[in-house]
Amino acid sequence: ELGIKVDVLLGDFDRGFDPEYYKAKQYPIEIVYAPNQDKTDLEKAFDYLLAEGYPAVNVVWATGKRMDHTLNNFHSLVRYGAQLKIVFFDDYSTSYLLPKHFEKWYPAGTPLSLIPYGEARKVKSEGLVYELNHPVLVLGQQTSSSNESKSDGIVKITYQSGTLLMMECHD
Repeated sequence: ELGIKVDVLLGDFDRGFDPEYYKAKQYPIEIVYAPNQDKTDLEKAFDYLLAEGYPAVNVVWATGKRMDHTLNNFHSLVRYGAQLKIVFFDDYSTSYLLPKHFEKWYPAGTPLSLIPYGEARKVKSEGLVYELNHPVLVLGQQTSSSNESKSDGIVKITYQSGTLLMMECHD
């Protein structure tokens, strides 16, 4: 419906899937049946991409109506993030794992949220309205939600250990 060409359709196809429909609409297309119920379809897709040698993936709408799916997708982002560069895009945010040393140019006032997945230790920033110099950020205790870039320029973020998610917000 959006005019996007699909190259690979992967999943367990447990909801009335008709492969002939997609073969006709998206030719040529590879259909990969992945019945493992111990993994989500997104994890199966990440496994496929890794097996095929892809270094990165953009995931459109890993967030959605069901919070359980959204939370599991962020879990998968963290689980696979050391092997595969993953970026989640939706209408409101761009989300990804931060490397231990991060620098990026932002226009003034860009909403940025730094969310630890578990915890992130010795988090420091330059270029944010609310600068960070924390011994530890812990999910459920202290995050850096709804921060923003102070001025046009480079924002720098470093942390020593743990896992830190960046959410660039544009809602």
